[in-house]
Amino acid sequence: MSKLSYILVTLAYWFFMLTDGALRMLVLLHFHELGYNPVQLAFLFLLYEVAGIVTNLTGGWIGSRYGLKITLFSGLALQIVALLGLTLVSPDWSATLSVGFVMLVQAMSGVAKDLTKMSSKSSVKLLVKESEDQSHQAALFKWVAALTGSKNAIKGVGFFVGGLLLSTLGFNNALYAMAGLIAVILILSLLSIRGNFGQSKSKSKFTSVFSKSRAINLLSFARAFLFASRDVWFVVGLPIFLHDVLDWSFTQVGTLMASWVIGYGFIQAIAPKIVKIKKGAPDALERAVHAARGWSFPLAGLCILMALSLAFNFYPTYILVGGLFVFGFIFAVNSSVHSYLILAYTDSDSVSLNVGFYYMANACGRLMGTLLSGTAYLLGGLQACLYTSAGVVLIAALTALKFPEKVYDYLD
Repeated sequence: MSKLSYILVTLAYWFFMLTDGALRMLVLLHFHELGYNPVQLAFLFLLYEVAGIVTNLTGGWIGSRYGLKITLFSGLALQIVALLGLTLVSPDWSATLSVGFVMLVQAMSGVAKDLTKMSSKSSVKLLVKESEDQSHQAALFKWVAALTGSKNAIKGVGFFVGGLLLSTLGFNNALYAMAGLIAVILILSLLSIRGNFGQSKSKSKFTSVFSKSRAINLLSFARAFLFASRDVWFVVGLPIFLHDVLDWSFTQVGTLMASWVIGYGFIQAIAPKIVKIKKGAPDALERAVHAARGWSFPLAGLCILMALSLAFNFYPTYILVGGLFVFGFIFAVNSSVHSYLILAYTDSDSVSLNVGFYYMANACGRLMGTLLSGTAYLLGGLQACLYTSAGVVLIAALTALKFPEKVYDYLD
């Protein structure tokens, strides 16, 4: 894969994630303002996550069989349709009809997101030339961290943009503006990206979407619970708590969420430096596995600490906001290490299949977190969300103890 093609794919992914972050904030705040309860709000994102599970499985197979360019273009086109589809929602519709329709459109956006993400993440493996020595592992970690970090920083800007657009343009006009932006990116991508990339040398059977590697299965399981621990409080609990309990405006809520994700993205980008993995390091994989273990357990204790501050009303706002940013720092290192490990544990010929399976697990975790977020908040407020997060992330931390540290430990 040429560097020019990689740059173009990455730019398309960045602009897509800007609209993805903005759309999440638009939908959450708009429908909360219309009076939807936490469980109904969680259901708005339910099919979005379900679609991610299916898309990552089938999309990985499609990318392996037909190339990643087709999955990239399909993702951009579907996002345009989804954004325009949401403008059809009418205030005169019943709550049941509105929730059902938005769930379907969000499912389309979920398909679009994961097709685009899989195309971009898989292309990193194709760009970084494989070699027998461990310098390849360190270079791969650096590229993955940069892509993942920048993507999340841009998605964080999207949260701010979503809150701002809702306050200034209104729901429908904001959707039209974002659809226009993606349309421009799609046209430029169609005109500029040449050749194909990501096709497997052999025609993969559909059954190959399920990983046969113990290392990838363990990593995917841990990934699911790691992301569930974030979304338990992030999807519904935190923004509703800030708006309803702390009386923050939409723009303030969007700004905090944006700042958290931008900071999270920045930490992801510099994760190789934090875990001290340098180019040419002979033990890059081993260091990454140790980081995945050591940076997981503190998240559980942090969630409990924040929940107790709310329970005893001990500087709740300061400890909550400060604690969430510390959570973001630790979580970002974990996430970046995971994103490196999925590529380290696979080979170029199977990259789209294994990345697809891994992000299927990621979507399962987000689905779990989304369901738990609305339910826990309805039952016990943000405290319940944080206690639940602590329990979920502990499962991810315990699973990381079983990650293989050497190349020969995970090769079939």
